[in-house]
Amino acid sequence: MSVVPAAEPSLSASEVLRQRYTRRLPGTLGELAGPVHGSVQLPLHVAWSGLTRFDLDRPRSRMSMYRTVLAEGQHGDLITLLNRDLLIAQWPVLRTLISRAIRDVWEEAFPELASARPAAAA
Repeated sequence: MSVVPAAEPSLSASEVLRQRYTRRLPGTLGELAGPVHGSVQLPLHVAWSGLTRFDLDRPRSRMSMYRTVLAEGQHGDLITLLNRDLLIAQWPVLRTLISRAIRDVWEEAFPELASARPAAAA
């Protein structure tokens, strides 16, 4: 009788997503050197469907762009398209618009984002 080695446990879908988003993270939020004002055209590999041009001076447009880049951007995209100060300022609302996997990965890596959350209502 031969012994079959036990199969390694497979990762859940949420664990696979968390790993994917973790690999894309910048080393620090200070690396995020994206624009603060003006119009931004996202590359096709980031915005492959729907809007591709966003106006950073319009809050809804900026929020939509950040949501798209966080979900679809690669490491280099995050650094060149996102801005540290804008990300922190928008985080309390932005965190409610992105997936749990993205939110958890970013808040675990960067405690300043977790502390940017609004306090729970008393």
